[in-house]
Amino acid sequence: MTRTAIIAAMPAELKPLTRGWQHQHSNGVHLWRWSFADGEWIAACAGAGIQAATRAFAEVEKIGAVDKLISTGWAGALREDLATGQAFDVSAVIDARTGERFVAAVPLPDCCLVTSPKVADAHEKLRLAETYSASLVDMEASAIARLAQMRGIPFYCIKGISDGYTDQLPDFNGFISSDGHFQTLRFALFALIRPWHWPALIQMGENSKKAARGIADSLLELLDKDGDIRKRNGYPNHNR
Repeated sequence: MTRTAIIAAMPAELKPLTRGWQHQHSNGVHLWRWSFADGEWIAACAGAGIQAATRAFAEVEKIGAVDKLISTGWAGALREDLATGQAFDVSAVIDARTGERFVAAVPLPDCCLVTSPKVADAHEKLRLAETYSASLVDMEASAIARLAQMRGIPFYCIKGISDGYTDQLPDFNGFISSDGHFQTLRFALFALIRPWHWPALIQMGENSKKAARGIADSLLELLDKDGDIRKRNGYPNHNR
């Protein structure tokens, strides 16, 4: 039996993929399962950040051993030519805290992602792009890559761009709890009295929905009906 784990941060990142899957909630982690003849896909999310991603994978492992591990979800662009809403196959992941580099099991042109301990604003994106020569930034992928390396299993990474390189957005870091959950109500109250943020937030919402659809399509293209990895020729996967 082949088991493929798909780890994200937020349920909305997985919604287009997991619609109709069996859902359960365990120790603060959302789990979705879809079984087929010779295996199972199991998706999980526990919030933003490395610790949350690690918790999500721990709950997956309680169910059984994993044969393939995929990090997915939203990411910020670190290049102006990367359009929002697109889904990208990531070839390597760098941990900004340690400098470790993890290579994904995909023979693709270079698309490097750097994992940051915080949400990157426009200034931080510039610094990360210059420091690491990376194309994307997220908060979880290096944790998943490290777990895959420790277990000797293939690691894959597909990310959808929710915000562009120069997008001017409010600072989200103050609205992420210590366990990685986004405090939606607190942020809504903050944004309500700051209408100058509304256009950018509305655009980000549209980008995020489009990126989630792109992620789902890309994952379904990556994995065949038996849970095996299909050959890929390049990136981005789609221009939606």
